[in-house]
Amino acid sequence: MSGSDARALSRSLLDLCRMRKLTIATAESCTGGLVAGALTDIPGSSDVIDRGFVTYSNEAKRAMLGVKITTLATFGAVSKETATAMAIGALEKAGVDLAVSITGIAGPGGATPGKPVGLVHFAVAARDGRILHRECRFGAIGRTAVRQRSVVEALRMLMELARGPQAAVKPRREAASRLRPRVARTPRRSAVKRRRPPRA
Repeated sequence: MSGSDARALSRSLLDLCRMRKLTIATAESCTGGLVAGALTDIPGSSDVIDRGFVTYSNEAKRAMLGVKITTLATFGAVSKETATAMAIGALEKAGVDLAVSITGIAGPGGATPGKPVGLVHFAVAARDGRILHRECRFGAIGRTAVRQRSVVEALRMLMELARGPQAAVKPRREAASRLRPRVARTPRRSAVKRRRPPRA
């Protein structure tokens, strides 16, 4: 994933949000503000982007986004639960329509049992209550590559929620007449008139 991918996605996302009158906030850990940077690199982004939180430490996640100490202690900073709490916290603190969060291990160090280098958790929260989480395992592809791919993934997830909830497609109901079995009608017998004999 190159910088041009992030730039193209940023433009598309900003256009969509502008059309739908949506605002965005970001909450980033391992990407250190790169998502906010990609979006604000596009001229005219100020009508969509409200703010960005860079919460690298656990204390910053707690103080700036309201992530509970128990969440961090139980699940760790790099987890679905922390990513979700970060996105919800950014949504509430900024009062925006959409918020994205990223927390991961970009490397080369920082890996723990069950949490290898390249593991990144993403969450996007919408004001209407929708929450999307995604876990990516990019592998040990290098710190820069992990961060770049994380930016692109975060932008894609924002696009997903910015499009709005997908309406369920209802199956077409056939006309009642089509569902009813046709009953074959027996042809009517034509009445035969008897001729009366002529009177003498």
